Amino acid sequence: MAEQDRTKLTGRITVPGDKSISHRSIIFAAISTGVTTIDNFLKSADCLSTMQAFKDLGVKIDERDGQVVVTGVGLKGLTQSNQPLDMGNSGTSTRLITGLLAGQHFDSTLVGDASLSKRPMARVTDPISQMRADFTSTENHLPLTVFGRPLHGIHYRLPVASAQVKSAIILAALQATGDTVIEEPTASRDHTERMLAAFSPASIDREDHKITIHPGHPLTAQHVTVPGDISSAAFWLVAVAIVPGSSITIENVGINQTRTGILSVLKQMGAQLAIQERPQANEETEPSADITITASALKPFEIGAEEIPALVDEVPLLALLAARADGVSRITGAEELRFKESDRLAVVAEEFHKLGIAIEELPDGFVIDGRKSWQVQNTDLDSHQDHRIAMTLKIASLLVPEDVTIRDFDAVNISYPSFLADLQRLRS
Repeated sequence: MAEQDRTKLTGRITVPGDKSISHRSIIFAAISTGVTTIDNFLKSADCLSTMQAFKDLGVKIDERDGQVVVTGVGLKGLTQSNQPLDMGNSGTSTRLITGLLAGQHFDSTLVGDASLSKRPMARVTDPISQMRADFTSTENHLPLTVFGRPLHGIHYRLPVASAQVKSAIILAALQATGDTVIEEPTASRDHTERMLAAFSPASIDREDHKITIHPGHPLTAQHVTVPGDISSAAFWLVAVAIVPGSSITIENVGINQTRTGILSVLKQMGAQLAIQERPQANEETEPSADITITASALKPFEIGAEEIPALVDEVPLLALLAARADGVSRITGAEELRFKESDRLAVVAEEFHKLGIAIEELPDGFVIDGRKSWQVQNTDLDSHQDHRIAMTLKIASLLVPEDVTIRDFDAVNISYPSFLADLQRLRS
């Protein structure tokens, strides 16, 4: 069998539910009144950490006929857990729940695994402290104790666009006295704002990069359908783009405009893409589409800080795309990646060097020369216990003739437990 036939990807696929939206669906359902049903919830390790945390906070959460069913307790109906809340490896769970717990009537302690405990919390606790929140931590890392207390509204300008920090402030602001105004330097993913507008339209106003939260309005239970995660779909988009002879369709992928940077870069590189949008119930419903992509020659690209918020999770994949482009690509403005599950800038450079990819690590990104053929030095790769690194390296391995091993590959369970099964399906 020819190498191209052995590695090419073909067929149709659906990817798991969006991780960011799944987290938020549990949070808003828990603090609303009534029963919320959630379709296509992502049952990954991270999202299950969020689910378990709210069970520990007294929220009834069931699974019926493939749906997650949450009986909300209202914004002030959570109860103190009798044990520390275990966030596992989930930075999203940790940062958003920190904002919510800051305005509650009880104290909470958050803990996590070794990787999560290395991630900084000050970027969340500092702005919420301006709202009179009170915390103690281990040098701005987990374990973190949140002392629930009355909060007041603030006017806060984010120094760096961050959906997690913004969302934490929004959840705190819902419990504050007086309005809170949040300004972003550039747009970051807006899943929290969309979901809040669905659960409580009177609680939020949006204008350009400014968000105003009006506390005191109830949140009402909803039916939530979680679209496929574009960050998961991105692995197949990149794989097909770089593996000769490949062509697939990914069905029902979320195409929220704050998340579609990967599609913009692929178009810029000359990838063959077709996007068929699906009907949208209303303006707050997350938009989705069927995306078809076919392998093609790729041009180099340059992206900077303005584009990063819309594709921050996809930067390792963009580096891989660049490694197969006909020219030199440059990625800058991505310093936030040093504070993810791993230092993704350092880790990508380290592992790509093993594969012989011509990559230079910058303080805030990379320079990659895709014209140079890969001179594989070492096929013993390491995920650094980072799910996105693990999957990126697996996609890269499709172009390596030697057998490749990836240490701690089971990190993919954080966001995409069925990754290997889906890869096998596309290769069969």
